[in-house]
Amino acid sequence: MSLRPVPAPSVPEATARVARAAFRKSCLAMRIRDELGPLFEDEQFASAFPRRGGPAWSPGQLAMVSVLQFAEGLTDRQAADAVSGRIDVKYMLGLELEDPGFDFSVLSEFRDRLIAHGLEELVLDRLLERVGELGLVRAGGRQRTDSTHVLAQVRTLNRMEFVGETLRAALEMLAVAAPGWLRQVAAPEWFERYGKRIDSFRFPKGAGARRQWALTVGHDGFALLQALYEPHAPGWLRELEAVQVLRNAWVQQYHRDGEGVRWREGKDLPPGRLRLSSPYDTDTRYSIKRGAGWDGYKVHFTETCEPDAPHLITHVVTTDATVPDAQVTEPVHAGLARRGLPPDIHLVDSGYTSAALLVSAARQGIELMGPVFADTTAQGRAGDGLDQDAFSVDWPARAVTCPRGRMSVSWSAQRKASGTEIVRVHFAKTDCDACPVRAACTSAANHKDGRSLTLLNQPQQQALDQRRESACPASPVAGTVCRASGRVISSRALVPSSKAGP
Repeated sequence: MSLRPVPAPSVPEATARVARAAFRKSCLAMRIRDELGPLFEDEQFASAFPRRGGPAWSPGQLAMVSVLQFAEGLTDRQAADAVSGRIDVKYMLGLELEDPGFDFSVLSEFRDRLIAHGLEELVLDRLLERVGELGLVRAGGRQRTDSTHVLAQVRTLNRMEFVGETLRAALEMLAVAAPGWLRQVAAPEWFERYGKRIDSFRFPKGAGARRQWALTVGHDGFALLQALYEPHAPGWLRELEAVQVLRNAWVQQYHRDGEGVRWREGKDLPPGRLRLSSPYDTDTRYSIKRGAGWDGYKVHFTETCEPDAPHLITHVVTTDATVPDAQVTEPVHAGLARRGLPPDIHLVDSGYTSAALLVSAARQGIELMGPVFADTTAQGRAGDGLDQDAFSVDWPARAVTCPRGRMSVSWSAQRKASGTEIVRVHFAKTDCDACPVRAACTSAANHKDGRSLTLLNQPQQQALDQRRESACPASPVAGTVCRASGRVISSRALVPSSKAGP
């Protein structure tokens, strides 16, 4: 399809007359047109379309449909039906009443074009630019970020199903690409064993029988890979995506040495962020959050939350399901700064905070407002012991005073393997032995050692201590007020978590 840009059309007189008669108090789609006007021009999407070919449906109008689609939670088919059958949507797009609209598949093709040409943020950028012109969004103020899971559009597979389906998918691809070659190398039983989808297969009963089945699949997969990498095998077969997925999956799921093929045990598997979970979507990962497991992705929405202004989404980040929320905090700040919309106060839950993030946000003039994890030392967990907060730290003097007035005897600046700067502090054994509150202070066995503390570097430790003292709730909900600041904290879901999408 080629793009032949045309100016955004005005609303036809007949469409306007019928729409205003049907919606005397207006509606969302009509208000979008009346308040925001034609948001998108075809020229903005010109780089995503070739110069030759049949004319494409207006990308400016498709972008507008995408905005409405998100606002109303419509599927592609429902959005296409709305364009062809709803008067208010025709008004929003400036279409004649008899305009037939488009096939629903056009929307997915449009999104693919945006992603392929790096234009995936253009729609949000232009929308924010327009509402900024109207004074509805500005730099500063309060914004909040929360995440929800996105289900991959693939079936969740256990390990045995995964290896079986991965081998079957590779065989099917080879049967189409090189049927003659496959007939020469395939064992006769493969056609029976992998002729049907694995989800229709009845696995043998008993752990031993199932393990043996997994090993049989492993042997078959290695035999196929060995045939593919023989010198006389067509080299281009090895480049097929299904073959590459098979090769990676077998490295992750099996171990082969002089003793044969072995099924990897759980502790020998690669971490979840690297492990394939579907042969049909190699980006999807399996993760668990708050007891709920899902195969797919995680999307992080940031929105304004001023009490006297509309709540508008200002930033969106999508990651695979295993990425911790804390790894997204700084990219969110960078994205908001790029749009000229950095907040004064950024409301988050505990997953987005850490001592280092509190400090880095403060350096950008952002107050990262959210709970931090509690003290995890034995004394902190006990609740009735002398935890780290009971000690006074004199940073210039590089010394710590315990609740009984004793001074530390050593101060050592160190660095963890992860690169985190820490300080190790120790108290004298003689001071701790004679202390009447030793039992509440240290659990050192046999009184061989005195109390020790592990501190972060000064800016991070002080930021962490201040946040713990503020006693913000660990699980903020709508209407919750931080006792220290008096600010309302909310982790209201921004999109229904039950919805799945790509």
